[in-house]
Amino acid sequence: MTARLVGERPVILAVLSTILALSLSAPASAATGSPGFDASVNVPSGNITVEVVANNGSGCSPGTATVSANADKTGFRVRYFDFLAEAGGGAATVDRRKNCQISVLVTVPAGWTFAIASVVFQGLARLNSGASGLHRTTYYWQGSSQDFRTERGFDGPFNGLWATQDVGAASIYTPCNAQRILNVNTELRVDAGTSTGRNSLSMRTTEGDVDTLFNFSWVQC
Repeated sequence: MTARLVGERPVILAVLSTILALSLSAPASAATGSPGFDASVNVPSGNITVEVVANNGSGCSPGTATVSANADKTGFRVRYFDFLAEAGGGAATVDRRKNCQISVLVTVPAGWTFAIASVVFQGLARLNSGASGLHRTTYYWQGSSQDFRTERGFDGPFNGLWATQDVGAASIYTPCNAQRILNVNTELRVDAGTSTGRNSLSMRTTEGDVDTLFNFSWVQC
């Protein structure tokens, strides 16, 4: 884990590589160059659609999360409108932990398949000295028993934007000509610790450019 700066505040940048040794491993025939797959073309020419099949959790009641595809077909972005965890300063106990599970269906042109190459999360932290926060995400494809989990911690004092990146977190390619739903369960936690006043960790798009960005890796069948 390394740190970089956005403005004048530290931003945690975590790259997941050792845990997911299969990072961006394409279907076997694509990896070996066998007939049936062509990995030389990066983006399909046909249309793609991305839609939220369901979203629920204490951090995103129905209708408070949206998704939109990038115009250049390189990925999609998720926007949360009410995703906020708080602790201390009179905040309710139930507000210390918030989660949101969002199920996304990506429909691609015939003859193509994809994986998620990377995900960039962005948000806002207001943590006083002595407080801490946690951002945790679990990914899994519908029908698969395998999931992937990442987490990062934040320590106060910290007042500003944060960003984290997962590389290869959902890097298993979906079968050709089959639709699969990607489930992403994100959790925010705040511990007031020895701090005074209210502390928060959020991913609300109303607080600035804090969309969650999913980037595709394409393979032609």
